[in-house]
Amino acid sequence: MNIRDLLNHRVREAMTAAGIPAECQPMVAPSKNPQFGDYQANGAMGAAKAMKTNPRELAAKIIEQLDLEGIASSTEIAGPGFINISLDNGWLADQVTQLEQQRLGIEAADQPQTVVIDYSAPNLAKEMHVGHLRSTIIGDALARVLEAQGHKIIRQNHVGDWGTQFGMLITHLQDQQELDDGVALADLEAFYRAAKVRFDDEPEFAARARDNVVKLQAGEESALAMWRKFIAISVAHSEEIYSKLNVTLKHSDIHAESAYNDALPGIIETLQQQKLAVEDQGAQVVFLDELADKEGNPLPMIVQKSGGGYLYATTDLAAVQYRCQELQADRVLYFIDARQSLHMKQVFAVGRKAGFATEHCSLEHHPFGTMMGEDGKPFKTRSGGTVKLGELLDEAVVRAAQLLKDKDSDLSADEQADAARKIGIGAVKYADLAKTRTNDYIFSWDSMLSFEGNTAPYLQYAYTRIQSIFRKAGISPEQLEAPLQLVEPQEKALAMKLLQFGEVVDQVARDAYPHQLCNYLYELASLFMKFYEACPMLRSDIATETRDSRLRLSHSTAQVLQSGLELLGIEVMERM
Repeated sequence: MNIRDLLNHRVREAMTAAGIPAECQPMVAPSKNPQFGDYQANGAMGAAKAMKTNPRELAAKIIEQLDLEGIASSTEIAGPGFINISLDNGWLADQVTQLEQQRLGIEAADQPQTVVIDYSAPNLAKEMHVGHLRSTIIGDALARVLEAQGHKIIRQNHVGDWGTQFGMLITHLQDQQELDDGVALADLEAFYRAAKVRFDDEPEFAARARDNVVKLQAGEESALAMWRKFIAISVAHSEEIYSKLNVTLKHSDIHAESAYNDALPGIIETLQQQKLAVEDQGAQVVFLDELADKEGNPLPMIVQKSGGGYLYATTDLAAVQYRCQELQADRVLYFIDARQSLHMKQVFAVGRKAGFATEHCSLEHHPFGTMMGEDGKPFKTRSGGTVKLGELLDEAVVRAAQLLKDKDSDLSADEQADAARKIGIGAVKYADLAKTRTNDYIFSWDSMLSFEGNTAPYLQYAYTRIQSIFRKAGISPEQLEAPLQLVEPQEKALAMKLLQFGEVVDQVARDAYPHQLCNYLYELASLFMKFYEACPMLRSDIATETRDSRLRLSHSTAQVLQSGLELLGIEVMERM
């Protein structure tokens, strides 16, 4: 149980003992000003209003019943009825000492859930571009966080591998193989553009491409064989990006659009049987009263075209059915950009009404904003084209390598290459994850690769600084003999922040906002830097007991920094 939950529980018990109604729930939060104690409870405020009594008198009754022996050094009433709680330094030191044995405060879920996470989802007709970054890394961070809590995580990479564009692509691939049987798609984007030019300019090619679409949809083996070959090449490109990004998605996590083909007729049949889908101008349409416009007109959702073809909506409904019923998910998290918010509302509404989603399954769309260039427009190349994600990541590593070179790093060539990779990739990921998910953000090389401020390099540097302290001391954490003691205010502030790690992880798991963890890690690193300057460790005049205590606190900080960055999919290094 984290500190906030523990204090809330004890205050709630005291309120019950004081005869305060159960519905008057307290709220305990860290104090914003240290002079008001470490935590502040406002239980008396709301209760006094409900009971029509004096809040300070009620706060006094709560304090009389409040059992914080061994936990708090003092409690006092402040202002109109707040209860200030100052934690005992010895108790705090004990809690920090136990962190390593208690998974750094990350509590295992009391009731582990099956959580399906839909993220990344590139279109396999093209190479991954910067537009795929946010879904991929935000979804992966949540998968890591929820997995750390002991939930069963089922990753779902809902890749686009079906549709009319594939007739065009496999036809072009057929022609290329006739010219060169060993053809390799080194540049998917260029291959797609060449196929599109031919489709637009060559009627004979377009006719064969349409014919291949028919063959593909009919399941003809020759067309499927070419399609599989193209998909295999495309997937290999995506998996190379995932490896660079240190993302946990694997080939086995792919559950593509094509996987739902056989289920689509049944989806339409079910909607028709339930009189949810009706014919409108030859198409099958579901009209949603709950999403009506200002004039009261229900919002239409087309689930089958007039010619019998299916849409993304149909496939998404089949995915809801599969995830809720076959995978038996308790939660399904969709990391899809904000422009799809209305579409996801429609899918969820129809999925619920049709019974594709089970009652206990939580369907959650967690939208995100757009990566913008410094001109305030969606991030593009200088020529206005789409920025390939692989090229962006490669450039990040090159820039990080130059930074290390400029710093006259004493690392070996191999160590510099490894550090440059971790710094560059980490900088790109953290710059995105540190922003509130729902906001757009400006992409800036200078700010993301800075060793100052809320950046990955700053946090990675804080970790390496702690490792360098132990190297200079010539001692390992296991050799520390003296216990942890919190004497200076900087030591206590750092200890309290360390003990909030599990609480922040819980918050991210619940709300799916990774920036909350980023902010926490930045605050932790900043507090460590203040502690480092105020509380020397290796000076000759520092007693061994004091040195060991401060080294213990430093080691705990390094553990939490490393663990927190790992949850974000960012690597650390021992030296920088």
